[in-house]
Amino acid sequence: MIVGSGKFRYEVAEGWEKLPKGWRHGDVTNVVTDSQDRVYVFNRSEHPVIVLDRDGHFLGSWGEGVFTRAHAISITRGGFMYCTDDKDHTVRKFTTDGKLLQTIGTRGKPSDTGYVDAGPTSLASIKRGGGPFNRPTRVAEAPNGDLYISDGYGNAQVHRFTAAGELIKSWGEPGDRPGQFNLPHSVWVHTDGRVFVCDRENDRIQIFGPSGDYLGVWTNVARPADLYIDRENHVYVGELELKAGDLTMAGRPITRTCPSQVSIRDLEGNLLASWGVPDPFAPNGFASAHGLWVDLHGDIYVGEVAETALSRVGKYRSDFPSLKKFVRI
Repeated sequence: MIVGSGKFRYEVAEGWEKLPKGWRHGDVTNVVTDSQDRVYVFNRSEHPVIVLDRDGHFLGSWGEGVFTRAHAISITRGGFMYCTDDKDHTVRKFTTDGKLLQTIGTRGKPSDTGYVDAGPTSLASIKRGGGPFNRPTRVAEAPNGDLYISDGYGNAQVHRFTAAGELIKSWGEPGDRPGQFNLPHSVWVHTDGRVFVCDRENDRIQIFGPSGDYLGVWTNVARPADLYIDRENHVYVGELELKAGDLTMAGRPITRTCPSQVSIRDLEGNLLASWGVPDPFAPNGFASAHGLWVDLHGDIYVGEVAETALSRVGKYRSDFPSLKKFVRI
């Protein structure tokens, strides 16, 4: 099947991933590739980081017994991996073969934001922005090597660190005004230094200067979960489902219905291509496009928290492909 449109056309690589017999990963929270086309699949199984080659063949795994709850994986220009553990309130730095180099944050000790993990509208319990971390979500590297970390399910801030892990600045508080957040779910730093933040439960992407100065916002997105900006300044966004009548995690009513999708945009947020249909089991459908990455060939990888999303409505099947690949044509 071909998806997308115009110059953004892709072939669905059905059956691409080849896991060892008996292995399954359920929720794939995020995915990245390295300079050797190896694919790192961050997931919530007993094998948190599964490594594949470009053709989907299994190369190995690491991270067993390390994570409380996998959320996102990032790779730096130097080839280091940063993994966020949102239930352990830490960010860990690894080599590509899984050697732990650094831990930022204190295990099991969230910052004080008033957050109470008490169900699907728990964001409403956040009373204030707090320091690092309360359920951090993703790491992005700036051109100068600084790290930006979105934080997250139990907080409403973005933190800027040095490459050595020293805190420089934090900004944000709960709310829906400029510079406020309802679930800063992912972050990306462009080559020009601008910081793009997926403000998921506010249905927007906010844009800031390197020091957190508010620059602008995109509001033509639905629950943006992750984004990637390529060398040609195209922005790839994973967007989650909206269902009219439900409540956001911040407790506000949802007034429209749209399926989870992948969209491709220019740097001003204008839509260039998209795909996603109401049936998550269709080749061009998604249960929950939670994390995405674009490799050096222009192919797109999408990780889905499918077990979580489909189990809520009684539709999850263990054979659901929680990692999808779209080959650019």
